[in-house]
Amino acid sequence: MATESNPAVMADAESSMSLAEAGVSPQNRHALASKLVDRYAIWSGVAGLIPVPVVDLVAIGGLQIQMLRRISQIYDIGFSENIGKALIASLAGTMIPATSGVGAASLLKAVPLVGTITAGFVMPVLSSGATFAIGRAFIQHFESGGTLLDFNPPDYREFLRSQKELWDMRKKNRSAASPASSSVAASESTPSSTASQP
Repeated sequence: MATESNPAVMADAESSMSLAEAGVSPQNRHALASKLVDRYAIWSGVAGLIPVPVVDLVAIGGLQIQMLRRISQIYDIGFSENIGKALIASLAGTMIPATSGVGAASLLKAVPLVGTITAGFVMPVLSSGATFAIGRAFIQHFESGGTLLDFNPPDYREFLRSQKELWDMRKKNRSAASPASSSVAASESTPSSTASQP
């Protein structure tokens, strides 16, 4: 029986081969890994909008595993899915307030209307912040010469807290910049329209 090739798997394999073949420089690794973490944090926030309890947590966990796999590829670290799952679970366990909030927000979706609406606001923020902090912790560990086998989640408790705060600040800056950029665009268009009038 002939097997069908999965385009997503082939694209992932091609991207990992191109990283290894291209020999990404250490300076570029950090920038590439940081962009990757930012992208997965946003995707985790989107996955937090899934209206079905527990399904959203499974989606977020899958995204975090895939993020860890890709970061491992960037830093040429051997990846094992079982070890990755265990590390992410234990790392999330060190972030008890955030992770318990994610679980509670997911279960809140079971409450009709009010629970779904409330969780729709809370879940994306918590899940994206947790994913960002987890990704940054692994970047920090891999850059210091560590591997998945010697990663100790309790050592990163303070680091996780600071990264979550950094994500919250970045999010606030983005939301504050959005209205400012639209008001700047509006003010730039206003003088040109008034200049054409006599």
